Amino acid sequence: MRLSRSVAVFILFFTAGSGTTVYENEFTEEDTTPQLDYTNPYWCHPPGLTNGEVTCHSPRGRAYRSTLGTRCQMSCDRGYKLLGRRSIMCLANRRWSGTAYCRKMRCHMLPLIYHGRYTCTQGFMVDSRCDFTCDTGYRIEGEPSRICQHRGSWSGVQPVCSDTDPPKIKCPPSRLKVAEPGKLTAKVTWDPPTATDTAHKSLDVILVGQEPGTDFKEGLHIIRYKVFDQARNRAACKFIVRVEVRRCPELFPPLHSYLSCSSDGNNYGATCEYHCEGGYERRGVSSRVCQFNRSWGGDPAECVSIEIKADVKTAPALLDQFYEKRRLLIVSAPNMSDPDYQLQNIMTQKADCGLALRHVTVIELLGSPPRETGRIKESLLQPQVIEGLRQAFRISRSYFSMVLLDELGLDRERFISPVGSDELFSYIDSFLLDEEEREKLELRSDFCD
Repeated sequence: MRLSRSVAVFILFFTAGSGTTVYENEFTEEDTTPQLDYTNPYWCHPPGLTNGEVTCHSPRGRAYRSTLGTRCQMSCDRGYKLLGRRSIMCLANRRWSGTAYCRKMRCHMLPLIYHGRYTCTQGFMVDSRCDFTCDTGYRIEGEPSRICQHRGSWSGVQPVCSDTDPPKIKCPPSRLKVAEPGKLTAKVTWDPPTATDTAHKSLDVILVGQEPGTDFKEGLHIIRYKVFDQARNRAACKFIVRVEVRRCPELFPPLHSYLSCSSDGNNYGATCEYHCEGGYERRGVSSRVCQFNRSWGGDPAECVSIEIKADVKTAPALLDQFYEKRRLLIVSAPNMSDPDYQLQNIMTQKADCGLALRHVTVIELLGSPPRETGRIKESLLQPQVIEGLRQAFRISRSYFSMVLLDELGLDRERFISPVGSDELFSYIDSFLLDEEEREKLELRSDFCD
């Protein structure tokens, strides 16, 4: 049934004082209302949903899916998300009350992991699996894969790549070093080890022990190296440095002698010198050296009594026996009862050991002719020798005096009064001994105690 209505309205306005007349007319269009049909099974077009499912309920029953008033529920397949209306109804204008479609569901993009990567079977779509791998030298911590679930979230938690592999380091081989000649140490060198790591190039290698290129003492030395990578993974190695001092059998001094040895006394390169006690002279080598084959070089020396020929006829013949061997201290006094001589004799006897160490022989000239005597210890000198000594060194018979001669027979000092051992030794040590003799004397400083 159709209803039509036409209306014409004329409105006349008068505006006072203006002289203006306005005409306005209004028309209404024809209004057509469709004839509703609740029995037409195709009132609305059949609904469809790609990658989804439509479930409809009609007032007329299941056979009427698109009749007027039918309501349909929209749902998407797994992995798809519904966009639009979940429920639509067939309206009188032959249209549905809304629209909907199913969009493929995605998970958010996974973040990158340090020192690793991942690959996915279907990108970031539902049911896609992403497998994680780490760079060389790193190990996965956590689940090695994640799956994009149907609700758009990833399974599990994001794994990390951790450096769990320790670095590698190799020490040099252990080594044996023989101490240098005359020393108890040896200089040992080696190339510091290099460390490698699969994850890092910059490594901190630390030495625990003595530095290479330094002197190592006798015995075993353990040298350690340790290294840390940036993840504080640790590696270490060690080797042994052994220093050997080659030694000769202990060297014993012969009778009436003593030894002064350098270094440790019997190590390779050590030198031992023979020194005879007072009144004795050396026969044989003056020193022996410990050799690399652990034996002493040369044959042992011996100390024998000094054979002084007191029965010579001239002073030069006597002095030649001491040339470059002994120093002489000539003591002269008017007689044996002279108080200066007696005092000096007592002090000389006490200084006998010290004089022997300094290679000093005492000659006494006592009295006047015809009872004048000269002696070296118990050996008496000929009158011609006594007179020759007095003339050669201008020694008077009238008063007490002493003349000190060096090893070349030169007059080095004169004393006109008794001299104590300290003063006498001080002069000899300062002016008659060379540097080598002073060093030897220092080593034997307690010999006469």
